Amino acid sequence: QVQLVESGGGLVQPGGSLRLSCAASGSIFSINAMGWYRQAPGKQRELVAVITSGGSTDYADSVKGRFTISRDNAKNTVYLQMNSLKPEDTAVYYCRLVQSTYRYWGQGTQVTVSS
Repeated sequence: QVQLVESGGGLVQPGGSLRLSCAASGSIFSINAMGWYRQAPGKQRELVAVITSGGSTDYADSVKGRFTISRDNAKNTVYLQMNSLKPEDTAVYYCRLVQSTYRYWGQGTQVTVSS
């Protein structure tokens, strides 16, 4: 069994920053990919950023240059540093872990960008 626990969401003004964390526990394989997705009201869930256990990363075009994904393999934790936040970044952010044929989701953390 795998559990993902996210933290770090909240309310921030436009132009501000937030850092999300997602800690994975349980049976974690050494080779995996962890990522962040988001879902705004009335919209489909979309990929924000992903990082493999080898350190390869990929980002949605809408966040390139503003968001940075990183991970600490020893802690099975992935981070999302979000800078220059915009109102359109407002969403519930979900952590996902993919290993072998298994996919796991966190419970989500709300990020609201508003003045």
